[in-house]
Amino acid sequence: MTEIPEHLRKRAEEARKKAAESAGADAPAAAGEPAAAPSAGESRIPAHLLERSKSAKAKAEGGEAEASGGGGTAVATAAPAGAVATAVAGPPLAAGPGGHTQRLLTVVKAGSIQDVKSAPMDKVHVWPHLLIVEFVSLLACSAFLLIFSIVVNAPLLTLANINQTPNPSKAPWYFLGLQELLTMFHPMVAGVTIPGIGLFALILAPYTDRNASNKPEDRKFAISLQTVHLMFWAVLVIIGVFFRGPGFNFTFPWREGLYFDL
Repeated sequence: MTEIPEHLRKRAEEARKKAAESAGADAPAAAGEPAAAPSAGESRIPAHLLERSKSAKAKAEGGEAEASGGGGTAVATAAPAGAVATAVAGPPLAAGPGGHTQRLLTVVKAGSIQDVKSAPMDKVHVWPHLLIVEFVSLLACSAFLLIFSIVVNAPLLTLANINQTPNPSKAPWYFLGLQELLTMFHPMVAGVTIPGIGLFALILAPYTDRNASNKPEDRKFAISLQTVHLMFWAVLVIIGVFFRGPGFNFTFPWREGLYFDL
């Protein structure tokens, strides 16, 4: 059963009380006593609707008299001029519980039929909002590198001598981590397996951590994963730069010096 709101129930009770009061005021008028005219607040039914209701009721009573009297003539008597007629109709066929005739939408709560989204949407389109910013950043970085390369000369070494191989022979700093792995594992493991596992783990990171928050304190898994990768590679680079001497053997920089040139 549908639950009727409290304000609609109070309104229906007030309407029933007013109808009972008006019916009690009409009883003395029907007995021949003068009845007080109802105020505008008590009777809200227009006069033409009352006349239409009286005529329809008279026609209905006349039709019933003809059907029961077998061809007799029914005479409809009008109510006295001083009496006030009140149209009292029974509950319609589609009435709700207790004879209430409110529509369904006035009974159903608004939250069950309305989808209100109060959360703000902070998403923007990739094009043009994001790509324009990235393109401008690319232009700014390119211009900075161009101006910097014109002003500052690159620290290049002398021409290579094919008869003299430098010892130790070290790769650039961004490849020293890979060269350090080659001293510990087989070339297949150091050059393919370990870097491949690291890249594959970074590719799967967005699908593993589905947290949509942009606050660092809420992204502990993602930050921990990136920190482990960076620290692993940074330690290998630091060892290759500062702790590898002639023959790429392990040494201490404060004992034999630094064997690395930018």
